[in-house]
Amino acid sequence: MHPWLARRTAGFDSSGIRKMFALSARMRDPINLSIGQPDFPVPEPVKDEICHNIRADRNGYTATEGIAELRQKLNEVIGQRFGNDPNRSLLVSSGTSGALNLAILAMINLGDEVIYFDPYFVMYPALIELAGGVSVQIDTYPDFQIDVERVRQAITPRTKMIILNSPSNPTGVCCRENAMRDLAQLALERNVCLVSDEIYSHFHFDSPHLSPLAWNPHTVVIDGFSKSYAMTGLRIGFVHGPTEVIDTMAKLQQFTFVCAPAPVQWGALKALDLDMHEAIDRYRTKRNRLVEGLQGYYELAAPGGAFYAFPRLPSGCTGDEFTERAVAHEMLVIPGKIFSRHDTHFRISYAVDDRTLERGIEVLQKIARC
Repeated sequence: MHPWLARRTAGFDSSGIRKMFALSARMRDPINLSIGQPDFPVPEPVKDEICHNIRADRNGYTATEGIAELRQKLNEVIGQRFGNDPNRSLLVSSGTSGALNLAILAMINLGDEVIYFDPYFVMYPALIELAGGVSVQIDTYPDFQIDVERVRQAITPRTKMIILNSPSNPTGVCCRENAMRDLAQLALERNVCLVSDEIYSHFHFDSPHLSPLAWNPHTVVIDGFSKSYAMTGLRIGFVHGPTEVIDTMAKLQQFTFVCAPAPVQWGALKALDLDMHEAIDRYRTKRNRLVEGLQGYYELAAPGGAFYAFPRLPSGCTGDEFTERAVAHEMLVIPGKIFSRHDTHFRISYAVDDRTLERGIEVLQKIARC
């Protein structure tokens, strides 16, 4: 390790997902089922609004909390669903990842424990470690549903936070209503911060999206525009929660990200007027086709949302062996061990055009026996 580097950077590698970018660049016509990015473009009205504001020279700093117009509209949307709570505030962030980073920095002291669920989004353990926190992973195999009693037993006097992600990346599984309610009430009872990562809230295919905020008024909710409006590279998200927490996150944003990109904030405001149901419905159809195509070839917990599936590896295969076999067929998937302590599954992103999905299903059927 180079002597200039901080020891806290040594505990985690660069994302295995990012390595797939380099692999795909070397392939002529890859079947790329690895990247969690919508295949539809940013809606034209959003692009027009961003370009208009760039040309109108709205390119400088905004208030750290975000432009007033966007915050007002987001508060209206949230108020319509959950009611208006004078004890809660909202912050526009530089992406949902930025909001998650700020939440952990704002609340986690050295040695504080953070509970989250295995499999997990790759960023969770890295951000916790950077803040000096301690990861407490709770296994959800084989169906990827939360056992609240296991959470209850894992809570200690050092537990500060629980992170929930539903629909989930990498599994696509949605938390059941009774488990979400019980988890929300447990966090409230034990005075533990519940952070709900709801970036896939629009991608909920079989039932309405649920948020633990419905049962716990102190829930910190993180959401954004990256997935639902295909604005992944434009870095715009938002977070709402108890006012003192959000104010502290805003203070930290002032000294880190400063603010979300100004023209993109205006684009996000325009996005809130758009109906994205048609695009979401296409992803429900893709989900159905993938599940149908894998039936009889792989064990799979039915994904109810997001745009991922997390099939079990063929018997006798490691994640690396299976990934190499897929690469030999010009296909990219992610080994499950990137998201988990277990090396038993792999992640598929079906956020691709129909031709790529059909090619992918054909290859997956072909390589289902190791």
